[in-house]
Amino acid sequence: MREADLVILGAGPAGMAAARTAAEAGLAVVLLDEQPRAGGQIYRDVERAGESRAAILGADYLKGAELVRDLPHPNIRHLTGATAWQVEEGRRVAFTLDGEAELLEGRRLLIATGALERPMPIPGWTLPGVITAGAAQILLKQSGIVCEGAVLAGCGPLLYLVAAQMCRAGTPPLALVETQTFSDGLAALRHIGGALRGWRALAKGLGLLAELRRAGVRRYTAASELAVDGASRAQALRFTAGGRTHCIDCSTVLLHHGVVPNTQVARSIGVPHRWDDAQRAFLPERDLWGRAAGLETVFIAGDGGGIGGAGAAALSGRLAALAIACDLGRLSPGERDRAARPLQAALSRELAVRPFLDRAYPPFAGALLPGDDTLVCRCEEVTAGDIRRYASIGCLGPNQTKAFGRVGMGPCQGRYCGLTVTELLADANGRTQDETGYYRIRPPLKPVTLGELAALAASQSKETTE
Repeated sequence: MREADLVILGAGPAGMAAARTAAEAGLAVVLLDEQPRAGGQIYRDVERAGESRAAILGADYLKGAELVRDLPHPNIRHLTGATAWQVEEGRRVAFTLDGEAELLEGRRLLIATGALERPMPIPGWTLPGVITAGAAQILLKQSGIVCEGAVLAGCGPLLYLVAAQMCRAGTPPLALVETQTFSDGLAALRHIGGALRGWRALAKGLGLLAELRRAGVRRYTAASELAVDGASRAQALRFTAGGRTHCIDCSTVLLHHGVVPNTQVARSIGVPHRWDDAQRAFLPERDLWGRAAGLETVFIAGDGGGIGGAGAAALSGRLAALAIACDLGRLSPGERDRAARPLQAALSRELAVRPFLDRAYPPFAGALLPGDDTLVCRCEEVTAGDIRRYASIGCLGPNQTKAFGRVGMGPCQGRYCGLTVTELLADANGRTQDETGYYRIRPPLKPVTLGELAALAASQSKETTE
């Protein structure tokens, strides 16, 4: 079994920044990541981006190159293509690398697994030709592929960014269909003070909108009743806006209405979570350094602890690494606090704009509580109507839905349907999301073969004998 001072799950901005900070403090770090290169989703393949692709993706994307360049260090072992599928006792990680299962134990564990795109179940969302806006952006970052004949639908700053990147690539989207309303914008004004502190994010958003106007991209706002039409694949997006029904012929629909923390690992080891109305998601409970409530050896950094963006993720990773270095005797409390002070100030500035953005771009209500015929659990083909029916005969929480209809028991292990199931049950039973709860997450977190498990058992047996 491998050992390290610090094991980090995820090589996105939080994981990379934490690894470097911890290594500079003298800790032996092992960084596990599923991807072949560091960067996470936000900085996917940034080190391989040529000039032309970098010009399309923009300056914010290139900021990740610095983190990737800083990652190599004698104290850091970066294992790429490594899939973690179990965490035991808050410090021991089982993972698969090159088809072989291994165990790794750290004196501290940092979970930096980032965020997931919030699923957007609307009629027709499972048709071929429908993907998330984030997935379309990954195609562009990793392979230079731009979706043609596409309509973007939903809400949030990422839609503007992806649309602008498509324009720069010479393949502008056919239209941008947004679900936020004028009243959402008015309500967000009560957070204008924080928004002005984060004026760079606002200026960037206004710049993207100006870019879309210059490119002639049609925009519809306050859209409702979204549905993807098509028999065997997406052929059109239908919606209501401005009191009229619209139907835009298209071959691709890119959906997005925000991102949510990826909490699978934290939940699997018993970290308590609470519902956050502003981000419409469960967040893990942790202190200001990222230490998980009730688990002395576990830290959580980045968007996995609450959505804040790449800049905030890197800062929270550094703060967690300082706390871990102090825990393990590499820094005194005074040294930790002095190093943390400017990071905490910068983190506060990065997060100042979040309340404004969260209120201005709420998730699409029609996808939070989809119609009865809409699929919610894609893996097990369970509809929203099925979930409501389970509630009508006494089902109170997501765990019980597994017994009723195998909901959340497919390959994704509930990552993509969990929040929708919670929302549907909470609404049907007249309970809060906290009272309704979430799936109980058990290993394996990702698919693992019997052969890998058997090989791991044999390896452990051999070590014990020796």
